[in-house]
Amino acid sequence: MSRDELSVMDGTKCILQLRGVRPFFSDKYDITRHKRYKELSDYKDSNAFDVESYLRCELKMGQEEEFDVIEMDGTELEAEAAGEDAPEGTEPDMAPAVDEEEASDAGDDI
Repeated sequence: MSRDELSVMDGTKCILQLRGVRPFFSDKYDITRHKRYKELSDYKDSNAFDVESYLRCELKMGQEEEFDVIEMDGTELEAEAAGEDAPEGTEPDMAPAVDEEEASDAGDDI
């Protein structure tokens, strides 16, 4: 089809090009006739999806809601990223150590 033929093509027709199929003519779909058209931003601007407000993370808490405050200075993360041991006094709480004798007894049951 030449450029001249495209310029005079009927406004209710379109050319669809899908993978694995040769391009073909089709009728354009009138979206205003779809049953859920009223949910689109074409119908009402307030239906538009605002990505920025969706990605904005704001914590909203009630006055009576309880929470725990955990303070971190980031030295543990910096040391871990550098492949070093955490600085003195910043070791995270670990589970209690198991006696070597208890560990060897547990292995005998298998």
